[in-house]
Amino acid sequence: MDRQTISNAKRLVIKVGSALLTNDGAGIDRQAIDAWVEQIAKLLSAGKEVVLVSSGAVAEGLVRLGIDTRPESIHMLQSAAAVGQMGLIQTYETSFRRFDRQTAQILLDHDDMANRERYLNARSVIQTLMELNVVPIVNENDTVVTDEIRFGDNDRLAALVANLIDADALLILTDKDGMFDANPDENKDAQLITQALASDSGLDALAGSSNGALGRGGMQTKLEAARLASRSGCNTVIAGGRNQDILTRICEGENLGTLLQAGKTPIAARKQWLAGQLQVKGRLVLDDGAAKVLRQQGRSLLAVGVTQVSGEFTRGELVSCEDSSGQEVARGLVNYNADETRLIQGKSTEEIATILGYCDDDELIHRDNMVVSS
Repeated sequence: MDRQTISNAKRLVIKVGSALLTNDGAGIDRQAIDAWVEQIAKLLSAGKEVVLVSSGAVAEGLVRLGIDTRPESIHMLQSAAAVGQMGLIQTYETSFRRFDRQTAQILLDHDDMANRERYLNARSVIQTLMELNVVPIVNENDTVVTDEIRFGDNDRLAALVANLIDADALLILTDKDGMFDANPDENKDAQLITQALASDSGLDALAGSSNGALGRGGMQTKLEAARLASRSGCNTVIAGGRNQDILTRICEGENLGTLLQAGKTPIAARKQWLAGQLQVKGRLVLDDGAAKVLRQQGRSLLAVGVTQVSGEFTRGELVSCEDSSGQEVARGLVNYNADETRLIQGKSTEEIATILGYCDDDELIHRDNMVVSS
């Protein structure tokens, strides 16, 4: 795989770390943010779709509150995040306005990725924002998280967002130029690892020697993020955020940073995820027309094509779609719970609002959340 894969990527998740955003903890670096935003604006104008995952709220909050040393109290950290988030998002909004770009703030935590209903809601909102040409800016919801807040957490969050929206590439900007085969601060002969498989177990020992301002293990969290992203077929580039025009140069195919390859196609990865990571909660029997459309065209499943519903499931859970002979046609994440599905089975999309009193989705299962059986 060469860098053409990255230059061809249409949907990107870009993660910027705290050390970069706050100039190693000195407060929000507005000049640096302006430079990244200008590059993102160019990518958007070139037809790319971008979701930005931004750290920095806690660090900015500590500066605003005049706190010199990082507190141990979880409530102090949460309070700092609440204060800092105000300045962080305001800075982004002001910077993007220079290019007539609207922004949206999205605060998530890992539970939002684990709960299937919230997962679908988050996915739908982010995709809708992108369709509206709005730039989603995602951060961890540090003000309510109960686990210890760590600066490196957003590496994992960025990977989960990449899974969430089926991103083609995850670009992680850090204070190092990528992963090295030795600690570049201690060994002047350390060589940049330009390309490797994310699954390569040999990288773990090397990641421990590539320390950044986020502390020991900072590069390890980025390696783990690349492996998480790879489960949906997303390739990852770890690169130095302070390099001139780093984002546009990466997306032009320049050999910068460390490319960690997913090693499998997105559809194969997603099929594996739907098949192996989630338990089937229900079964939908399709009429012959719906079964044919799913098999031959891979289109979304509408309620009108369902003849029978079995099992108990909630919105966002995995269901199996079978033809009249009991053969599985597809499986996917359903947009309505079992009781709602029974009420609207065999009905047209136009009838859903009348029957249920609302219509959250036109499709019973959207094609993006469905894998057709081979």
